[in-house]
Amino acid sequence: MIHYPRLTEELFTIRDWLRFTVSRFEESGIFFGHGTDNAYDEAVWLIMSGLHLPMDTLENFLDAVITEAERKHLAHLIERRITDRTPTAYLLREAWLKGFKFYVDERVIVPRSFIAELLENGLSPWIEYQEMVESAADICTGSGCLGVLMAHAFPNAAIDVIDISPDAIAVANINIANYGLQDQISAIQSDMFSALSGKTYDLIISNPPYVDAPSMAQLPQEYRNEPQIALGSGIAGLDHTHTILNEVGNYLNDGGILVVEIGHNRDALIEAYPELPFIWLEVESGNAFVFLLTKEQLLQH
Repeated sequence: MIHYPRLTEELFTIRDWLRFTVSRFEESGIFFGHGTDNAYDEAVWLIMSGLHLPMDTLENFLDAVITEAERKHLAHLIERRITDRTPTAYLLREAWLKGFKFYVDERVIVPRSFIAELLENGLSPWIEYQEMVESAADICTGSGCLGVLMAHAFPNAAIDVIDISPDAIAVANINIANYGLQDQISAIQSDMFSALSGKTYDLIISNPPYVDAPSMAQLPQEYRNEPQIALGSGIAGLDHTHTILNEVGNYLNDGGILVVEIGHNRDALIEAYPELPFIWLEVESGNAFVFLLTKEQLLQH
């Protein structure tokens, strides 16, 4: 337990709290993976956002003395992060993806996707001109983050973000409103394609659940504090991807493109569909995590 009186009487500046927080995070063995990968970056994020200060102003405020109420607030956040293993994104009600800030809470998984990296350059060279995309969808959208990134990548596109969870749709609508995209993005509650009858798109992306059963059993507590429906996808982690591949051809326009993230399941996917000519897209971590298929490739096979 973290004792408020001792801390509020001994730690006064942001520098004090940063040093203390890094030490506690290192000592506790918490798991990183929801926006940072180390104790220092996690501590900076928790402290600066917890004090409502811009992250890039740390150097300006290191020696600023914070109030007793702020010290108690930070002690509470640190205790929850360590004791409950609550992801920092949930504690702060914010997550960052490629420079975009999103509202998140325990109703959705914390945004993280290789597809965000690919949307930075508008899926070039597979999409030559951004104006070519007039309609797009994000299946299993969660917080709606990839839909917002698509709206910025393809400003002419009418975008649907789809999720089975009404809670996820509620959070997605918060992010759509925060970016003023209500006229461009519609959030639809649907079990994959079930509520999309008659709709077709130039581009469909998906970062569906893809954790296999053995991995689900070994997840760190931080991931167990996320909605499990958004993580697991059957024994091999491919149940949702099977549904997409089997049905998506009915929802793509001629010349349409499908982009799907599948985690570490590349070998299992190729084994299941040896005839499909998957195009594996290069991201910072390699070319084994995201595939692309055209409507024509899907229909041919």
